Amino acid sequence: MSTWDGRVHGGTDDQGVAQWDFSSNANACGPCPDVEAAVRQADPRRYPDPAYTALSRALAGLHGVEPERILLGTSASEWVQRLSAWARQRGQLKVWWPRHAYGDYAQAASAWGLEQTDDPLQARLAWLCEPSSPLGQNESPEVVAALLGNARAVVALDCAYVPLRLDGVPALTPEQRQRCWQIWSPNKALGLTGVRAAYAIAPPAQAPMRRELESLAASWPVGSHGVAMLQQWCRPQVQAWVQGCLPELQRCKERLLQGLERRGWRCLPSHTPFFCAQPPAPLPAPQLRARGIKLRDASSFGWPGWWRLSAQNDEAVQALLRALDSLSSMETSS
Repeated sequence: MSTWDGRVHGGTDDQGVAQWDFSSNANACGPCPDVEAAVRQADPRRYPDPAYTALSRALAGLHGVEPERILLGTSASEWVQRLSAWARQRGQLKVWWPRHAYGDYAQAASAWGLEQTDDPLQARLAWLCEPSSPLGQNESPEVVAALLGNARAVVALDCAYVPLRLDGVPALTPEQRQRCWQIWSPNKALGLTGVRAAYAIAPPAQAPMRRELESLAASWPVGSHGVAMLQQWCRPQVQAWVQGCLPELQRCKERLLQGLERRGWRCLPSHTPFFCAQPPAPLPAPQLRARGIKLRDASSFGWPGWWRLSAQNDEAVQALLRALDSLSSMETSS
């Protein structure tokens, strides 16, 4: 019997892979050729080094930190669960997250018996994401200051979309970022969301908490394919490839925005290739899905009636706009 709890995600669903998938935030220019080749060549016959020694050194070099500050994890979602488990274990039950945020924060809090608080000063664990999802916007500087001014709060910063920032200046300063537990999951930026691997960068002088979080991890949280992806992520050529994608992603985003706005959609500003939009009438999502098109319902982010869309290539955008026009014509004629 299935135990699936109904968490909502973009990407593949029970109908398979959508031909035109606007629901996932994966880099539409991907996959990165060098990384895909390395993943295909990875040796799955053997365990990785359980301490991930070489990989930790490479990631530390990428970020300019000490290797002992790097902790490996299966995914950003696994880090949400692990930090929530740590908070429960330590009796730190008050958790804060943004009003519109990734649903796994709430799911993990529920699973571990944590209590949501709307007051950053009461939080013992807090989740930030910049640029955020689903909105692709900056965090509130006032909230950031309150959380980081709360000496009892552990603040986790989801950095999944940092490499895909198209414009704007981050709200968090470099000094503020160093005070957070930074969670990096580069598979989105690399266009390889099927490869699960992530890592955390601990704030300085957090050795006891690092040891506690390591004790909560499974052995070998990252397999050989994930190790290959993260090793490639550290290479300057791969970082340059991601940066080289940004102008094309900006162009694709603008074309999608223009097409939707001409059809009466309300589109919110975003610093990323994805954004939230509200159609002029309820969206017939099942009919779009039947035509091979998938959008991300933003209800699970606390944004009912809105949809998150990611920039896609011209062919995908044209397919979406044609489908919207066709469905609109059908409604008008009926």
